Amino acid sequence: MTNAKPSALQYVAYSYGRHLPDSMRSWVANDLAGPGALRRHLIRFAIPPFLLLAPFWLIPASLYVHLEMTAPIYIWSVLMSLALNKIWRRHRLAVHGLDPNLVDVLQRQKDAHIHEEYARRFGARPDTSGRNSSPF
Repeated sequence: MTNAKPSALQYVAYSYGRHLPDSMRSWVANDLAGPGALRRHLIRFAIPPFLLLAPFWLIPASLYVHLEMTAPIYIWSVLMSLALNKIWRRHRLAVHGLDPNLVDVLQRQKDAHIHEEYARRFGARPDTSGRNSSPF
């Protein structure tokens, strides 16, 4: 696999659901599971509601009315994208033919010392290689 990067048009299409060519799998894996993946996800999903709600600010009204019209919807959409970020990133990894468990790699690396300490104190854990952190 090469380290090809998507063009600007490909990047925008990819950001909102399009599939990238297989030559960009390593870039996709880093984008969805590498450092800063959550930040990139939140930025991508904060832009569409912003663009949809921006015209409401053109209506002549007070600041309070503008905030009352747009803030609840915008805050809700950002919170939903935060709540569903792992699910969406897992789905995008699977769509590109990558392991959905890559989403948890950074967290596992951060928590490795905790797991090593547990294994040292209480013995090895049972094999759970076929499972992911999905609650379903």
